[in-house]
Amino acid sequence: MKILANDGISKSGIELLQKNGFEVVTTKVAQEQVAHFINANNIEVLLVRSATKVKKDVIDACPGLKVIGRGGVGMDNIDVDYAREKNIHVINTPASSSDSVAELVFAHLFSGVRFLYDSNRNMPLEGDTHFEAMKKSYANGIELRGKTLGIIGFGRIGKSVARIGLGLGMRVIASDKFVGNAEIKVDFYNGQFINVDIVTEPVEDIFREADFISLHLPAQEGYVIGAPEFAQMKDGVGIINASRGGIINEVELIEALETGKVSFAGLDVFEDEPTPAVQVLMHPKISLTPHIGAATLEAQDRIGTELAEQIISLLKTEI
Repeated sequence: MKILANDGISKSGIELLQKNGFEVVTTKVAQEQVAHFINANNIEVLLVRSATKVKKDVIDACPGLKVIGRGGVGMDNIDVDYAREKNIHVINTPASSSDSVAELVFAHLFSGVRFLYDSNRNMPLEGDTHFEAMKKSYANGIELRGKTLGIIGFGRIGKSVARIGLGLGMRVIASDKFVGNAEIKVDFYNGQFINVDIVTEPVEDIFREADFISLHLPAQEGYVIGAPEFAQMKDGVGIINASRGGIINEVELIEALETGKVSFAGLDVFEDEPTPAVQVLMHPKISLTPHIGAATLEAQDRIGTELAEQIISLLKTEI
């Protein structure tokens, strides 16, 4: 049975699949050629990440598909319900990349509170001529310890963010329509741990109390954060979005940055991917990464293995 991993798969995932009798094809096929390639090569399993779209047209054109797998959490690039109506299994890897995304959130937070997003741009240009002035300009950083971190969306990634925040000594509050409370296990390197109970709150409480807000929501219809929500927040709040583009109104975010309502933003996702707005890319108070939340070697290894295990469980009897 042939598998097309069109957006790649880890070596460990390939080896596990091959060990169980599957043939893995890692040729990168252009979006417009995906359906033709699947049919011409008798592909029965299609694995993607965020780059390849598996919409109704591809599904209709490929009657031999048995499984569509998404390496990651969100599946907005797949017509999931339609595929399942066609008796195609749709799988993803919701647990594999949580820690990687959470660590990126704190990379942006540390960047924000110590102005790294700006100093890394300006030091190569002026560090040799205006060192003392720049030292003074970036001297008013703040610590994360003791500050309030508000998490909107308290699924696996949100809980991983909470765990790191608690480990740093932050007060963590959270809001989620579907999660009432959660016990967060904070692990330490020597096997010791503590458990912390967090009861979720109305999102308005997050806006009002948080020094920093991190968003962990699926794709939405309309904005979750815009001018009315910024108005409810503390002056000087920091905003991080490593979930999905389009949940923050970027025009109104820039306005909030200009007025000082928001002190900095960290964005890993954008409204107009893969061509983010120039106003966002050039803004001196935004820390930027190109949608790399799950892109660590460890996460990719876990994703590949988890996909392989699910495929083997579903299809091994058919080989």
